[in-house]
Amino acid sequence: MTAAKLASDEVKSTDPVIEVDHVSFAYNQNLVLDDVSLTVMPGEFVSLLGANGSGKSTLLKILLGELAPLSGTVKLLGRNPHHMKNWSRIGYVAQNRAATYSGFPATVEEVVLAHLYESIGLLRLPGRKTRDKAYNALELVGMQDFVKRPIGELSGGQQQRVLLARAMVASPELVLLDEPTTGVDAANAEAHFELLARLNKETGLTILVVTHDMAKSAEHVRRSFCLEDGTMVCLAKEQMKIELAHRHQHPDHHHSADDKLHTHVHSSDAHDDDHGHDHNNAIRRG
Repeated sequence: MTAAKLASDEVKSTDPVIEVDHVSFAYNQNLVLDDVSLTVMPGEFVSLLGANGSGKSTLLKILLGELAPLSGTVKLLGRNPHHMKNWSRIGYVAQNRAATYSGFPATVEEVVLAHLYESIGLLRLPGRKTRDKAYNALELVGMQDFVKRPIGELSGGQQQRVLLARAMVASPELVLLDEPTTGVDAANAEAHFELLARLNKETGLTILVVTHDMAKSAEHVRRSFCLEDGTMVCLAKEQMKIELAHRHQHPDHHHSADDKLHTHVHSSDAHDDDHGHDHNNAIRRG
């Protein structure tokens, strides 16, 4: 089966896949997100960048319906996450710590099939068609030869690809990934972003990846939404390159997601030429 055949059968529209409109959130009166807005269109591959404590994990939890915003609205595929009934339309890859699956006896196939138990029934054995879905998803990420291997025996990079296959097995329209390269060496991190870019190109899958690694993501994503001190700025691909060049020219500073962005842009400057207009309402405040 080709990659395109795994893409969702849902009719793709021109409506946004993700809409975050003037969202604020606070923990114990400590403002974490301050009037944040972003829009992701069908078929885009974008990143959400930020340091620890920047609010990116909080925003992801709001997108997943785990938290409710203090103000503002959020829509996934046109629906409030709290009213989303068919979550199979959305794939999610949680952050995978190195020890998460250490010694875990489930096979790669079983891990991927687990995502389908809601539809096939927990007590029913998966049939041939269901197993074929798992195999096809694993084939997309290059892990089809590991079907019967215990996931606990795999490297961190291999485990991440299996988890991506699990997120894609139900043919979602959107995949959200939380720090997919945590605990993975530089070469495998680059390979993972290349894999995501290929899947995006071949299937038209909309992908949002939460990451602290601007350098790895910049070559592959179309745009980056950068959270800093609870506010948002959008960087187009060329602007990300400018930001990275600035950091390269100042090697005396230890550049990371904790550093202040050198590039200051407003939403009107961060348009996406492929669509012909700006899809982002994010404005850096202050």
